[in-house]
Amino acid sequence: MRVLVTGASGFIGRAVAEALLRRGDEVVGAARHPPALSDGGRACETLPVDLSKVPPVEWWVPRLAGVDAVVNAVGILREQGAQTFRALHTDAPSALFKACASAGVPLVVQVSALGADDQAQSRYHLSKKAADDCLRGLPLRGRIVQPSLVYGPGGPSSLLFNQLATLPVLVFPLAGDMLVQPVHRDDVVDGVLALLRSPDPQPGTIAFVGPRPLRLRDYLAQLRAALHVGGKLRVLRMPERLFRWAAALAGHVPGSSLDSETAAMLLRGNAAPSEPFTRLLGREPRAVTAFIPGAQVQGMRTEAVLGVWLPVLRGAIALLWLWTGVVSLGWYPVSDSLALLGRVGLHGALAKLALYGAAGLDLLLGVLTLAAPARWRAGVWCAQLLLIALYTVSITLFLPEYWLHPYGPISKNLPVLAAIALLWALEPR
Repeated sequence: MRVLVTGASGFIGRAVAEALLRRGDEVVGAARHPPALSDGGRACETLPVDLSKVPPVEWWVPRLAGVDAVVNAVGILREQGAQTFRALHTDAPSALFKACASAGVPLVVQVSALGADDQAQSRYHLSKKAADDCLRGLPLRGRIVQPSLVYGPGGPSSLLFNQLATLPVLVFPLAGDMLVQPVHRDDVVDGVLALLRSPDPQPGTIAFVGPRPLRLRDYLAQLRAALHVGGKLRVLRMPERLFRWAAALAGHVPGSSLDSETAAMLLRGNAAPSEPFTRLLGREPRAVTAFIPGAQVQGMRTEAVLGVWLPVLRGAIALLWLWTGVVSLGWYPVSDSLALLGRVGLHGALAKLALYGAAGLDLLLGVLTLAAPARWRAGVWCAQLLLIALYTVSITLFLPEYWLHPYGPISKNLPVLAAIALLWALEPR
């Protein structure tokens, strides 16, 4: 078959394109930045297109010549700039579907979302439903697939749930009793390929879900066990109103996957009968306990743990610098600070300059730890390492007794140096 896959650079679309190539099909990958995929001697053709600009029907028709099937896997969880639900979930797919009808494309598979139904309230679900309804109203052979929470390597929501599963305590509305039915990405891909092999003659809807519904807290507990994280997951109840307020606040944080709408979708739950999907696959979809292959456990657990605790470590380092700066400015008796500087050989105006200059530098490093642009961060970490090393050497030379202090004011520099080095080493390039 010759298959056009829109959203070919995305979490599901890329996996579908790769699977089609593996089984010997010709693939046209459509995306803003189509991936360079290949399988042996067969390469994925690329079709650069910005769907947020909604290419019209007339643009699509000539590009659909010779295409046997279209898989639309475009989707966003949150809007950002021109990447809107209406453009990407409704208008662009609808234009594509109408073009398929005009060009005589034999089959269309629309990757929608579980919850895009008559009870939908979020803009995410409503925009998906509008495209689904458009497809249903066209003279096309096709199917609408509605996955539940999709788990797989590289999935942003997968990483989020892994991170939650590693925490010792969670606070959720309803104590995490809302129902979910997570499905592995490989099963979603197998389901799409099964539809391409044996499509039904009329558009219909099928839920792509795991074998059975789970409470959210049970899903996270099973992920915790699969990641080999010790200890029991404890889930406390959060008032729903507080959760919605926190979600609204999180919606203003760049990159956050939580906002008012995703919170509402979570509270609604996400489950459906699994029998139609099981029949399509010819087997039961994999359970959560089989989501993570043994060879990937260590890497995925490390990724999840670092994702949780690196921001905490970064905040702690920033607080250390800020606190040191504030204390040096006067909360610790200035006379005592000047006396210590005197033992190092600094007196009078030079000692005051050193005291307040160092305090200002500490405050600056604290602020930069939290707010420095990416291109500055290596310099910030390097400056912190050098400054702590300078402090440590100076105290060792002039105030060596502090190494023997029972509270370890100098020996504690060693783990701080290691922590800063870790943050520097893991800084995205």
